[in-house]
Amino acid sequence: MTYRVALTGGIGSGKSTVAEHFAALGVAVSDADAIAHQLTAADGAALPAIAAVFGAEMIDPNGALDRARLRGRVFSDPDARRQLEGILHPLIRARMLEETARVSAPYALLVIPLLFETGQQALVDRVLVVDVPEAVQIARVQSRSGLARAEIERIVASQISRAERLAAADDVLDNRGEASALAPRIACLHRRYLEHARHQADSSRAELG
Repeated sequence: MTYRVALTGGIGSGKSTVAEHFAALGVAVSDADAIAHQLTAADGAALPAIAAVFGAEMIDPNGALDRARLRGRVFSDPDARRQLEGILHPLIRARMLEETARVSAPYALLVIPLLFETGQQALVDRVLVVDVPEAVQIARVQSRSGLARAEIERIVASQISRAERLAAADDVLDNRGEASALAPRIACLHRRYLEHARHQADSSRAELG
């Protein structure tokens, strides 16, 4: 079985940048957010259920999800957020498992922002948390998205706390500094994960033999 590493972290922590570094090293990357966008694009597999639960007004004139409208709904209503997660997360999980089952790379990186919130740790062999202080999260999200600070704070509050995330991590990558500092630290983690993957493969062969 493919060795799987989960990459997670709060909004604005830099998960996408870190994932790009791993991909450049030849790691197979499966991204939950990218899959969610596919599922909610025009004719996406999740749209019928979303429209049935939240109303046809959540689908835009092009036949895709009106993300801004739905985001405004779910982040002000915990029950609505749980309903949305109940629709999306099983579909995302199934797609990620399909993708990682086909990889030929030594290991797979599963980018799952809500890893702990959705209890998906059992999918993976190891957890890497990308960490930044909350103030950095808010500043980065404001810079890239233009969302109001209050809305960003609601999103941050909807995720588990930084302390809980760090306590559950196997590895932590501090990403508060310059992007140029990431490459050598990611290369070190990559070597570690290659070793873990080799050990797992050797153990599996020994059991079969």
